[in-house]
Amino acid sequence: MSAPSSDLATLLRTMNPVLHEGVFAFVSVPVETDLDGLDVVATMREDEGRSLVLREADARARGLPILFRAAWITVTVASDLHAVGLTAAVAGALAAEGIACNVIAGAHHDHLFVPVAKSADAMSALQALQDAGGR
Repeated sequence: MSAPSSDLATLLRTMNPVLHEGVFAFVSVPVETDLDGLDVVATMREDEGRSLVLREADARARGLPILFRAAWITVTVASDLHAVGLTAAVAGALAAEGIACNVIAGAHHDHLFVPVAKSADAMSALQALQDAGGR
């Protein structure tokens, strides 16, 4: 793996978004909910409970209320956690196309969750942003 970059132009030129297969769901459960057996993609503890992102089929199988059905796109460039502007640029490009975006930053990559029906449009917008190289 290459060293993380913090140069915005480099990050944009090399972001290489990848669309994961499947449909993912955002759900909210009480903090004490047993998560054993669930393949959770992401979790965030909030005052209201624990927000989870997991495969929609898994959420349905457990009877969890689905708040948002999403396609998952990973921006595969190795971005430094101190980098400034990547999230704003990506969110701005998607917003310009009327595409909602929920971003989760991992230690190595940013992960975008967009409405399932807008996944192809999101990928096109991200590719255009990459092709423009941050110009």
